[in-house]
Amino acid sequence: MGSSSLHLAMYPWFAIGHLTPFLYLSNKLAQKGHRISFFITTKTLPKLERFNLYPDHITFVPIIVPRVDGLPSDAETTSDVPFTLYPHLMTAMDRTESHIELLLRDLKPDIVFYDFAYWVPKLTRNLGIKSIHYCVISTPTVAYTMVPARQRSGYHSEADLMQSPPGFPVSSSIVLHVHEARLFAAVSTMKFGSDVLFLDRQFTSLDQSDALGFWACREIEGPYIDYLVSQFEKPVLISGPILVEPPASTLNFEEKWVQWLGSFKAGSVIYCALGSECKLTKDQFQELILGLELSGWPFLAALKPPFGAESVEAALPEGLEERIKGKGIVHGEWVQQRLILGHPSIGCFVTHCGSGSLLEALRSQCQLVMLPQIADQIVNARMMGNSLKVGVEVEKGEEDGLFTKGSVCKAVRTVMEVDSEIGRLVRANHAKLRDLLLSEDLQSSYINSFCQKLKDLVE
Repeated sequence: MGSSSLHLAMYPWFAIGHLTPFLYLSNKLAQKGHRISFFITTKTLPKLERFNLYPDHITFVPIIVPRVDGLPSDAETTSDVPFTLYPHLMTAMDRTESHIELLLRDLKPDIVFYDFAYWVPKLTRNLGIKSIHYCVISTPTVAYTMVPARQRSGYHSEADLMQSPPGFPVSSSIVLHVHEARLFAAVSTMKFGSDVLFLDRQFTSLDQSDALGFWACREIEGPYIDYLVSQFEKPVLISGPILVEPPASTLNFEEKWVQWLGSFKAGSVIYCALGSECKLTKDQFQELILGLELSGWPFLAALKPPFGAESVEAALPEGLEERIKGKGIVHGEWVQQRLILGHPSIGCFVTHCGSGSLLEALRSQCQLVMLPQIADQIVNARMMGNSLKVGVEVEKGEEDGLFTKGSVCKAVRTVMEVDSEIGRLVRANHAKLRDLLLSEDLQSSYINSFCQKLKDLVE
């Protein structure tokens, strides 16, 4: 270990969508010679162990989840409980504070990376350790909802959230619809663990840290990054568009997908996936599938069963299986998304706009249809569709936020049909951004800069 290497600790929120980006970053930092202590719950550890590409540099430190009334005894991540129990899980994470303090006293890292555990900065400051709030949601989401200009002025009502905060980038085309502002307002005032409001938790986490870190790149989010620097007046470290290749043992593309996708011509198949945790109502699930069918293109939809259904098959519209036989599949299990997106038959990706999925999509040749479900996904979709114009968003009702089979079909056809003016525009913009993201020097330059700023922080 060189004299310039650092010892870093990672303590992300107990959600796979947070744990994985922290581990991806850890791999990149370990590759540069830094040592990582990664705090992780005991049951979750085996799920991520195979994605630790540098076990000599990255050590998993097991954390036992404290008992909380109302939280199942075996719950360790958000995937183990419904959304209504997330606050209990957050309370459990808060109750690890004394254990984390003991670990930090023993391990003596230079910097602790965290996100939802808002008490970390106060703890690390007392121990002479630096803290970085590493945010896996996009910079425009934080810039729109959680900057001092909004938080300290109390601009969090439904009406307030229809407007961007003072000083927000004027070039932005991010505007919330009524149902979305209502959702953001509800989340802002929701207690999220230990009787702390979600927004207070997040703002404290951002405001009290020594520096902010983002899983982002300036080429996409530049104006929002600059706005965050001006608002928080502290270092903002950008790690770049990190996508770590999975270990070789996971790269064997399942033969059934190879054969099925191989039966269609290039760029003709729609792939639809809304992330590992999104569940639709049965009505919206059916509208989505019927919209894909209505488009006329073959499709593969990898979706979780909707609420109240034991399987995707049980929730399918009557007669659908017979109608789509040979040209449509609705699959309820995990799929190798990156490999599917890279298959030449895929021409369109209907996505929930999670940051990881968006990055995978932008680095592929398929076109984007955006169907966001929750907070940061909504802002991501506006940025991609309105500001960067690299995809088309599915239209929803202004008040109820519901989409129809017709609106799904319309968005898909817009990007898939070669004579569509909007389709030609998003294809051209996507191609330019894809070339940039695939540049060999881009990721290395980001990580080198990130590492240098880490060193600057502790000197």
